[in-house]
Amino acid sequence: MSRKLYPVVALLIVAAMLLAACKPTPVPTEAPVVAPTQAPAAAPGGDLEVFSWWTAGGEAEGLAAMLKVFQAQYPDVNVINATVAGGAGVDARAVLATRMQGGDPPGSFQVHAGHELIDTYVVAGQMEPLTFLYEEEGWLDVMPEDLIKILSSEGEIWSVPVNIHRANVLWYNKSVFEAQGLEPPATWEEFFTVAETLKGAGIIPLSLGEAWTEVHLFETVLLGTLGPEAYAGLWTGETAWNTPEVTKALNNFDRVLDYVNEDYAALSWDQATQLVIDGTAAMNIMGDWAEGYFKAQEWTPGVEFGWAPAPGSGGSFDALSDSFGLPANAPNRDAVIAWLKVCGSKEGQDAFNPIKGSIPARTDGERSLYDEYLQSAMDDFSRDAIVPSLMHGAAAAPSWQQDVIDAVGLFIGNRDVAAFQEALTAACTSAGACQ
Repeated sequence: MSRKLYPVVALLIVAAMLLAACKPTPVPTEAPVVAPTQAPAAAPGGDLEVFSWWTAGGEAEGLAAMLKVFQAQYPDVNVINATVAGGAGVDARAVLATRMQGGDPPGSFQVHAGHELIDTYVVAGQMEPLTFLYEEEGWLDVMPEDLIKILSSEGEIWSVPVNIHRANVLWYNKSVFEAQGLEPPATWEEFFTVAETLKGAGIIPLSLGEAWTEVHLFETVLLGTLGPEAYAGLWTGETAWNTPEVTKALNNFDRVLDYVNEDYAALSWDQATQLVIDGTAAMNIMGDWAEGYFKAQEWTPGVEFGWAPAPGSGGSFDALSDSFGLPANAPNRDAVIAWLKVCGSKEGQDAFNPIKGSIPARTDGERSLYDEYLQSAMDDFSRDAIVPSLMHGAAAAPSWQQDVIDAVGLFIGNRDVAAFQEALTAACTSAGACQ
């Protein structure tokens, strides 16, 4: 090759190298492999045992409605509806205690929010905290702060409330009252006047049932005589049990017992309520689950039955809540958590409460679903002084509650007011609330 051509060849080689460098990279015929994301959690299956004492009219149907919502969302879960009969859960709690102590908990169980759960199972290390669920589901934004406090201990939340009940309600047969020209009594003195009129007409003034309903009546007499602040102070030690004011309340309770049916000890709460429906009795003091029973018997609020705060307790809301928790060693934990999500959901609570005769624990319940009475309860809950129920687990530890139950039982047998007051004072001292 001529030396004259060397520069030309060199230039051609350099140009070819530059063109090769600028050539675009071919597009691959297949998309690049991307690392897979985490698969969504599988929907729970298997068995779920839901333990409760909801067997009476209204409450059983309310539970069935909430279970229907759960089954629609989690069709692969086989629900075992385990109910134990016994008013206010007295028998059911005994069965539950045996199972929990034996290491055989149900998946989830009904329990009264507050001391009943915390002082029995939380302090024993038998429950799993549910604060994480409140944060995930946004419940802290839709449940009142005061309710969250009742559900909490040691900085954790321990159960999911499905409702709010009111204990201090007087229910009455409207036709009986109209026939006698009576109005529902607003004070205990008015009650005694009304009761005398009814007794003279051969009608039982006030229906009453088994032991726990007697304690329920007792706490409403305390509230209606003392007022909300002094009543609440009984459970904190701020109100002494040996004062003249408490003596007056105990005397009121003594007088009330003169106007109840003689067979009270043989009746369950719903059988006592049935006396009002039959017209055998005119009034019954019971929580607002009684409204669910009335409706189950095809009575209409404001038509066949009426209601008012128990005498003397206007402006007070004696509150309790049914809730469900997560046992620390619960079988099928995923299904339990799914159940708790439904319990705390708007859909679950709005399915359950209108039938049960209670109001939702959430503040965003669909008001149009609730009847005249329940809407009035919603209104009262938003403005009345809220006090905790003793008989239904919110006011005191179970051991103190049992001491009061025992004292009431003894008093009904001997009607000795002085001895009754001494026993109640001793119970407060034993609980550590009184000096």
